[in-house]
Amino acid sequence: MKLGLQLKLKQTLAPQLIQSLKMLQMPILKLEQTLRLELATNPLLEEVEELETERLDGETEFDVAADNQNSDAEVDPDMGKIDWDDYLSADDDFGYKVRESRESREDAFLAVTSVEESLYDHLHDQLSLLRLSEDEHRIGEYILGNIDHRGYLVVSPEEMVEELKVPAEEIVKILDMIKKFDPIGVGSRDTRESLLTQLKERGLENSLAYRVVDEHLYDLEKKSMLQIAKLMGVPSEKAEAAMDIIKSLAPYPAHGRFQTAAATILPDLIVERLGSEYVVFHNDRSMPRLRINPSYRSLVKRGSGGSTDTKRYISQKLEQARWLLNAINQRRHTMVRVMEAIVGEQYEFFERGVEYLKPLIMEDIARKVDMNVATISRVSNSKYVQTPHGVFEIKYFFNTGIARSDGGELSKRHVKTRIEEIIKGESPDKPLSDQEIYHRLQDEGIKLARRTVTKYREELRILPARFRRRTA
Repeated sequence: MKLGLQLKLKQTLAPQLIQSLKMLQMPILKLEQTLRLELATNPLLEEVEELETERLDGETEFDVAADNQNSDAEVDPDMGKIDWDDYLSADDDFGYKVRESRESREDAFLAVTSVEESLYDHLHDQLSLLRLSEDEHRIGEYILGNIDHRGYLVVSPEEMVEELKVPAEEIVKILDMIKKFDPIGVGSRDTRESLLTQLKERGLENSLAYRVVDEHLYDLEKKSMLQIAKLMGVPSEKAEAAMDIIKSLAPYPAHGRFQTAAATILPDLIVERLGSEYVVFHNDRSMPRLRINPSYRSLVKRGSGGSTDTKRYISQKLEQARWLLNAINQRRHTMVRVMEAIVGEQYEFFERGVEYLKPLIMEDIARKVDMNVATISRVSNSKYVQTPHGVFEIKYFFNTGIARSDGGELSKRHVKTRIEEIIKGESPDKPLSDQEIYHRLQDEGIKLARRTVTKYREELRILPARFRRRTA
């Protein structure tokens, strides 16, 4: 044994800062749920029904308080100290309240999507019709929960064995049943498995089409049907007939048939044009307006008259309430500042429409508002903004630039839109390959690699040319 000294650096975050960062990351519907949970568990908080009257300058007392805080959620070291007379004076509600809604945007806050049957619901209805044991039903539900919007299984049987603690044979048995559900091939792990399952269900497992998929599926993009026929030793006419069968299959079992689970999209922010300027509002109309329950003031002000346990309990709950309300204001202030900076950078978009969206990265906004890039990321993810051109996810405004031959730049979204337009204008009986799309973009002065064209096409969920061909 020997003694020694060792230096270690360890980064720690105060619980209050962690709470503030978590709330910044929450979409507005999740935030509302969190606030209502706090209302149910913290007796010092209460909901106020009436709206707060705005000050002449258009800001509430808590807007001013939030403006004076550090924009990147720095923690005040004195926040843990409680001055009862200061925070619980008779004229201080210490609450979070929303500003009066403008009549012109009263009806624009809620954008509720229609409820449609999801792929999961469609499959679950079929699973419930099978005569399965409790364990088999549990396996089936686990499999359904791991099927993505395309109809593909996103976990391997080995991972399911480890997670469910059941023999692999049981999982394969239930998975084989699910693959026969409508749509046929759902639960496959890739395109090849999906197509082979569909061919089996048609009784074509001994056909030339089955052989083509099994042995040469990934050669179809690179080789002509004449070359495929030569490789397989069959006449080109038979190879063409096999290809016609393959084209009638669905590479993605659930493609175009189902929506993801219907959800309510409630914008966190609203951008409106007022006069010659665009103004950003925080959409907190649906959130409960909170304050410290005044009935506890007298209990706290009894001073030494109350028991030690009571004082400790009230002190703890008061501190939780203070930090909660402070975090709400910090979230609102940070989000508005970030969106105002985005509006400034993407002014042409707001003036003229989506085709004028320009390249923008989070680092640009972080520098502009003097915040950390991680803070910009928390503001952008899973949150929406209502604009004159529709409702967009905030991260929609961030995209990398694609160089033009004239030295300018186009946004990635603009290029993807152009690829989509080119494909929509193609001849149905002679769809364009990725190589041909690449050459068209080059002719338009858009400089990007052919593999990038393929990547963008896949992100747009557009099938390869061999599956887009339609004959009269």
